[in-house]
Amino acid sequence: QVQLVESGGGLVQAGGSLRLSCAASGRTFTSSYSTMGWFRQAPGKEREFVAAIRWNYGDSYYTDSVKGRFTVTRDNANNTGYLQMNSLKPEDTAVYYCATTVYGLRSRTSDYFYWGQGTQVTVSS
Repeated sequence: QVQLVESGGGLVQAGGSLRLSCAASGRTFTSSYSTMGWFRQAPGKEREFVAAIRWNYGDSYYTDSVKGRFTVTRDNANNTGYLQMNSLKPEDTAVYYCATTVYGLRSRTSDYFYWGQGTQVTVSS
């Protein structure tokens, strides 16, 4: 079992920044392909992939719409992942979720086993 707790969401103006955190506990990141992913879900839309980082190697993968604006990192010692979001746009407004998989840098929600509760990010224009 893995428990994930997100924090750091909030209300920000367009062009601003937020950093989301995802604290993991339990049987975490024991595989070479252990990965933490970030997803988001806007009202009335499907949950979509944002970014992922392979925990033990640090390589990462982003969806095109956030490349150059968002950065995913992790702190191995504290089992915490981060999503730094800069140059935020109103279309980034969504509930953001972290999740884990042992399948490497995947973008499908069905590849992820454990999910956090989500944190709301609202970007005003």
